[in-house]
Amino acid sequence: MSGPASVLDLVQSHRITAVIYAAAKLNLAEAIRDESKSVSELASAVSADENALRRLLIGLTTIGLCRRAEGDRFAMTDLGLQLGETADPSFKDWILFEGEMLTQSWSGLVDSVRTGKTATQLRGEGDDRYAASGNAPEANRRFNAAMVSLTRSIVPKIVAAHDFAAARLVMDLGGGNGELIGSVLQHNPHLEGVVLDLARCEASARAHFERLGIADRCRFVAGSFFEEVPSGADTIVMKSILHNWNDDRCRIILRNCRNALPSGGTLIVIERIMPERATTDPRDRSCVMSDLNMLRGPGGCERTEAEYRKLAGSAGFAFVRTTDIGSFSLVQLRKSGD
Repeated sequence: MSGPASVLDLVQSHRITAVIYAAAKLNLAEAIRDESKSVSELASAVSADENALRRLLIGLTTIGLCRRAEGDRFAMTDLGLQLGETADPSFKDWILFEGEMLTQSWSGLVDSVRTGKTATQLRGEGDDRYAASGNAPEANRRFNAAMVSLTRSIVPKIVAAHDFAAARLVMDLGGGNGELIGSVLQHNPHLEGVVLDLARCEASARAHFERLGIADRCRFVAGSFFEEVPSGADTIVMKSILHNWNDDRCRIILRNCRNALPSGGTLIVIERIMPERATTDPRDRSCVMSDLNMLRGPGGCERTEAEYRKLAGSAGFAFVRTTDIGSFSLVQLRKSGD
């Protein structure tokens, strides 16, 4: 059995505890018992939102507690049956004890599965966690630093996966302090770049451009991609943006990108791609756990390639190709319909 791919896999182990706890708290083992049940049946039996429960069940399949049967049905594995109160052996009480010790916001997963609402919505703070975080500078700094470290780890694969030779001006949508666009410009001296993000990111982005020696060909524009994406770029890149939002909000972002791009312009979407049928493979598990994090956190979701194709098509983009870049994928789209 292979070990974890990186320390990132280890530090996110609490997500597995939260998922097992949610299953036990919802009495899923008791509801499913020794036969497969449809998601709609289970949602009614455990008083849960159907779509949110499906996402939890897929998460449980990646850790070997559930298995997907025919259609939209799920069954418990022998291991999963140990979550039941009358199982022999039963570890339900220990699971509930361990789960209650979780102090992270993942402990709200049960309420998110029951209602289909995010932790922010349940607290009555609206739908946009990112706008709210602007009122907490230290939390915002920590979030940006975490995103930088994740982006930095996959930048070489992004640069290798896409040929920017034909591009002239590349825009990084929601690019934070410019980690991604900085690397793209360093590897492509002919390019100019621009980062679009909220004003609170501007100072750190400009300082980053100065450190890299690209301030003369990279600028920062303060704004919201929900309102307008400025024109001028022939290529737009966005990493880990769409998974934060539901389909309606994503279509707003994508249509604003389409309006900003010239005829035949390129849109590069860098996201995790959900497997059509999740397995216990560590990569599948990582993606599904991220999906559940979206459920209880920002409110978005991880999507399959087919779902990204459909979403992009509804906003006026044609699919070009998907390139595997490790735990993420690079989806290349082209503006169509002019």
